[in-house]
This record gives sequence, C-alpha cells and structure tokens, in this order.
Amino acid sequence: MAAERIDLMKGTLDLLVLKALDLEPMHGWGMAIRIEQFSKGVFLIHQGALFPALQRLQRKGQIKSEWRTTENNRRARYYQLTNSGRRQLEEKIREWERVAGAMNGILKLRPQEG
Repeated sequence: MAAERIDLMKGTLDLLVLKALDLEPMHGWGMAIRIEQFSKGVFLIHQGALFPALQRLQRKGQIKSEWRTTENNRRARYYQLTNSGRRQLEEKIREWERVAGAMNGILKLRPQEG
C-alpha cells in the first residue's frame, strides 16, 4: 500500500527545496521528483507551489538559476544554492529539529491515571 500523502506545513517547502539543492543543482521538474523520492512518496510537490517557492527563494538571494540543456536535450532553468541559501538551510534545519523535538516530547506524554 502506498504511503498516504500529506499537506506540507508552512515553510516546509522552502526547507525541502534548499535541501534538494544542497545535494546538487537541478531543474524544477527534477526537484519535484527528487523530493517525492526522498519522502518515499509522502510529499507530492505541485508546480503551482514549487515555482512560486523557487521565485521567492531567488528574490531572497538564497538560490540562483541559469539556463542549461537537460539530459533529454531540452532547455531548462537549473537552480543552485547560494552561500546565503546554505546558511538559511542550516538555520532552518536547526529550527526544524527544535520544533520536531518539542512535538515528539508532547506526543509522548501519557494521561495521568486517577
């Protein structure tokens, strides 16, 4: 049975994009596929969400892009992480770990027996 897909929490898409680009430069379609693979099918990134996120990250100077030819001999915009994006990724990872740790602690609480 395939894993159930879930909606991304606000800000999570930026973290996923930055992490994907930390591994290697890639074009948008490839990025969406890689995120789906990394998440074992839990996250399905739609172009309607991905491309605005890429534009937003580019405006912030966290990623940059250039036109290249794909392995299928087509032109595509390839994105890569900037130094600012790498710092932002590190910050977002620390923030995520803090939030996840707090959530895990709360979820492990047991009801008091009376």
